[in-house]
Amino acid sequence: MDPKSYMLRATTHINAQRVMANLSTPPAWTRVINSSSISVSADNSTYRCVFDEDFKYVLLPVSYGIVCVVGLFLNLLALYGFIFRIKTWNASTTYMFNLAVSDTLYVVSLPLLVYYYAMGDNWPFGVGLCKMVRFLFYTNLYCSILFLLCISIHRFLGICYPLKSLQWGHVRYARRVSVIVWVVTVVCQLPVLFFVTTSMRRGTITCHDTSSKDLFGQFVIYSSVMMVLLFCIPFLIIIVCYCLMARRLLQPMRGMSRLSRSKKKSVKMIIIVLVVFSVCFLPFHVTRSLYYSFRSWDLSCQTLNAINLAYKVTRPLASTNSCLDPVLYFLAGQRFMKLTGNKIPWKPQNEMAMGTVPNGPLVTSNDTDTTSKGVKS
Repeated sequence: MDPKSYMLRATTHINAQRVMANLSTPPAWTRVINSSSISVSADNSTYRCVFDEDFKYVLLPVSYGIVCVVGLFLNLLALYGFIFRIKTWNASTTYMFNLAVSDTLYVVSLPLLVYYYAMGDNWPFGVGLCKMVRFLFYTNLYCSILFLLCISIHRFLGICYPLKSLQWGHVRYARRVSVIVWVVTVVCQLPVLFFVTTSMRRGTITCHDTSSKDLFGQFVIYSSVMMVLLFCIPFLIIIVCYCLMARRLLQPMRGMSRLSRSKKKSVKMIIIVLVVFSVCFLPFHVTRSLYYSFRSWDLSCQTLNAINLAYKVTRPLASTNSCLDPVLYFLAGQRFMKLTGNKIPWKPQNEMAMGTVPNGPLVTSNDTDTTSKGVKS
């Protein structure tokens, strides 16, 4: 056979094999390597699979950018109202002010994450800022949960135990509780500064939201303990408080065959707060727990890819609490909406004497200093 003809046949055969291989290759988003003998991202990864995460380079910058703009505007507006428009603070005001401070500290760090994910997981800001951004995320997350817990317990006492709440609902107790919340949250999140690190991958610097490979097992234990202490227990307490409040509010009163307008508003807000809490915090903690656990289990790469996708989607969902928290401030009462008027004393109405909530769910009659000054604490 002519050598040229032989070479032409061999080249044609090789090209045909390449075409068939390309036709049989799955799409990019399903390409995963299911072989323990293949090491990927060996510097810090505990995976034996490769995931195509191109979606997050669009999802995370866009979602974090929206949260940053909207959250910064709403929280600065709320802080302006708290500082310059509310003359007399109460327990609810104290808790909500601290919640707004926490949200503001978090949203100001989001531009760094927007740039990081928009550049394809390339972190040029150093390991110190990487640690701080991750620390601010978890601090804001658990501060939000704990301050929502404080607001829920405060409202529960005001509705179910109004006399006792006159003593324990005093603003000075709220200030002490707020300090305790900040100290507990910051101390509990300090290990994040130790675990979080950066690494070089294919010419880019990755800012991990977990830890290095050697410390990953310890990080999972730490994250599990934090989830139980700072999420599961507060969430259960909030559910119990709101169930008892709803039962109390739905009880018919003498001479009244229908619920008052304020009671109906309170019941609606109980439902709204539980839904918001569940949407922002519950999916994130569930998918994160599965994500961490499945990384050390011998599961198929398709299963790992699915839980990785779910976890990445719920991360910006958890950040939206910085935008939703200010909505609760404005729903706390009509007076808070009047930020452009005179200073607001935030005095309660007389209808709390019958166990109802004025102007929304976050304000009770025992909130104000003027109400509780006559009670010895």
